Amino acid sequence: MLVRSLFAAALVLALQAAPALAFQCPKDWAKIDTALGKSPQLSADQLAEVKSLRAEGETQHKAGAHQDAVDALAKAMAILGIM
Repeated sequence: MLVRSLFAAALVLALQAAPALAFQCPKDWAKIDTALGKSPQLSADQLAEVKSLRAEGETQHKAGAHQDAVDALAKAMAILGIM
């Protein structure tokens, strides 16, 4: 009985977290877009990686893979030095 209760509680928490991640994705790629608009001092390779990660994040978000999207967008923001 205790195991079922713990499982149910974990399931509820997981389901509540998914929408929070979904709303975070567009905010993160907006931050990236704003930073890119300011012509950051990045190498050509870094700029290409940021753009690729940003596109990957949006694609993952639209596919419903929000944790993957958040991870990709976080890598892009780290390269840009924003959080």
